[in-house]
Amino acid sequence: MFGGSKNKMTKIIDGKNAVMGRLASYAAKEALKGEEVVILNCQDVIITGNRENILKNFQEQRGKVGWGQTGPKHIKASDRMVKRVIRGMVPNYREGRGREAYRRIKCYTGVPKEFENAKKITGGKEKKIKFSRVGEFVK
Repeated sequence: MFGGSKNKMTKIIDGKNAVMGRLASYAAKEALKGEEVVILNCQDVIITGNRENILKNFQEQRGKVGWGQTGPKHIKASDRMVKRVIRGMVPNYREGRGREAYRRIKCYTGVPKEFENAKKITGGKEKKIKFSRVGEFVK
């Protein structure tokens, strides 16, 4: 079983200019291997594609809210939005190894004090394609 082994190394990823899908698949894969994964600057993660279509789909999903006690709920925080995408890449996040892997992933907006001086993995580089940042949608 996956235990919280203390000798495992934590992977700290800077999400600035990282493509959301690629970042999510990498984080899910590392968490399934047993690594602790920390993603920083979630508001600067990018979503590639046509901005108008992305915004339309996002607002459409956010508008599909039924009665106040039932769903679907659409996330309005950038760190939770990135973690939600990662959740879709983890096999069965509700039980077993998927649940253990999902618990190993931490997402933050900005950089907390404990990770300021830590060595970070760069998530991406400057893109010259059409993209939008996660922070634009979660106002």
